[in-house]
Amino acid sequence: QLQLVESGGGLVQPGESLRLSCEASGFSLNGYGIIWHRQAPGSPRDWVASIGGTNLQKYVDSVKGRFTIIRDNAKNAVYLQMNSLKPEDSGVYYCEATRLRTSYWGQGTQVTVSS
Repeated sequence: QLQLVESGGGLVQPGESLRLSCEASGFSLNGYGIIWHRQAPGSPRDWVASIGGTNLQKYVDSVKGRFTIIRDNAKNAVYLQMNSLKPEDSGVYYCEATRLRTSYWGQGTQVTVSS
């Protein structure tokens, strides 16, 4: 069965850190572009960060310098290291693995940043 599973979300205070994981089973993430998306309540799902097949990283302006996307081919996983979290970073985070016309999605992991 081909699937992506996100984990690592939780409730943290502003300024704290979280590390989200996106782990694949049934296929290799090698060669796939990986995109992290975020969806806040009542808002559309937005792109947050991505890493291409050549490991080129891109970030939305609001997370630049705070978030880092990391690929670990040995573990068949991609991580999103989130530092200096802000309340506006809250939402459900989804990872997407995409290559050509194929795309796989995880079920999401909730991140809540609140004091």
